[in-house]
Amino acid sequence: MTNQFKNRLVENMAVNADNHLEISGLDATELAKNYGTPLYVYDIALVKNKINTFKDAFRSYEKGTQVAYASKAFSSLALYQLLAKEDVSLDVVSGGELHLAIHAGFPSERIHFHGNNKSYQELKEALSYKVGCIVVDNFREIEMINELTEELDTTVDVLIRVTPGIEAHTHEYITTGQEDSKFGFDLASNQVEEAIIRLSDLSRLNTIGLHAHIGSQIFEVTGYEAVIKKLMASSKDWANRFDFDLSVLNVGGGFGIRYTDKDEPRPLKDYANAIMGAVREQAKENDLPLPEIWIEPGRSIVGEAGTSLYSIGTNKTIPSVRKYVTVDGGMADNIRPALYQAEYTGVLANKVEADQSETVSIAGKACESGDMLIWDLSLPETTTGDLLAVFSTGAYGYSMASNYNRLPRPAVVFVENGKDFLAIRRETYADFLRLENSIDNGL
Repeated sequence: MTNQFKNRLVENMAVNADNHLEISGLDATELAKNYGTPLYVYDIALVKNKINTFKDAFRSYEKGTQVAYASKAFSSLALYQLLAKEDVSLDVVSGGELHLAIHAGFPSERIHFHGNNKSYQELKEALSYKVGCIVVDNFREIEMINELTEELDTTVDVLIRVTPGIEAHTHEYITTGQEDSKFGFDLASNQVEEAIIRLSDLSRLNTIGLHAHIGSQIFEVTGYEAVIKKLMASSKDWANRFDFDLSVLNVGGGFGIRYTDKDEPRPLKDYANAIMGAVREQAKENDLPLPEIWIEPGRSIVGEAGTSLYSIGTNKTIPSVRKYVTVDGGMADNIRPALYQAEYTGVLANKVEADQSETVSIAGKACESGDMLIWDLSLPETTTGDLLAVFSTGAYGYSMASNYNRLPRPAVVFVENGKDFLAIRRETYADFLRLENSIDNGL
């Protein structure tokens, strides 16, 4: 295999004797033939590897740690069952994710419930299922949880979500730690202090610590170090004034992955060493006991494990401008390029190492000019029926997929060491009709 293709391919990928892409030992063209396209393919061996890498990276920490998978990146019944076996925790942000996790048999005590606008019903379900922790996001939520714990005669551990005024270097639409944010209690205006005071009067709500998430697709460690310094210094002050006990410090997720050659993510152990080092240093400096460290990786666990397979259809050449090559998916199964100009790379899965004779723009089939997956991609000359593999699509692909233009959502296949499993079947036109009512039966 030439270096140009080695640089593009993700771990556990290869090129076989037929010049076809292999994912975890399976020919991508055979997967497309068996399951159709568009198709999400998840290398489960790589998912497990990422989980174990995170666990190993924090193993030296003196206190407890929790790795909680951020469900919003991708959720499915089979994935939740896998995560339960891998002994990680789970971050859910809606009643739907919670329901799916419970249905999958995921241990409720390892579920953390997030969200900036949790409904009364969602909170009631979370408390009824006895989730391990609720990350409180606003004052009204504190009131609702208190009402519900009294109604249900129960108690619950809570973390206070803090907006610490620290921004990660990332796209503005996926930055969540700055002061002007819909998420959490603002540190600068003393909202966190007020939350601590209110919670201290509520015996059924056990405040175990703080949570902060400073953004996504982060490649440097300085943001994590800065937020740890800020929160632990504040915790010392709150301990003196309000008897606040920082038992848990949740620094969120956001660990970057590789989408294209321009991305240079750090090894996961670099993030872990920086986080552990900062917590130890700040605990000593502020004379605080070491708290547990919790993290919430999502993209960094499933992102690179996912590959999208598309069949190539028509093309259009505009002389001296560009050549458009159209695939049978697009923004309906991957909204990220249209939403915030995310960049990807890929190869022709059925002729990986053929000469790259042209630079093309990969267009989706939705009726939108902005439905572009990749603007400039070097490929061999393409023909109708070729198979395009787009890499690192495991996060926010299926979870943000839509039925725009009445396009059925693709199937999801798990692969591992030469075996494949249909995790989510492809939607059909008949699925659309299940929710529809004829006007003849109504008005």
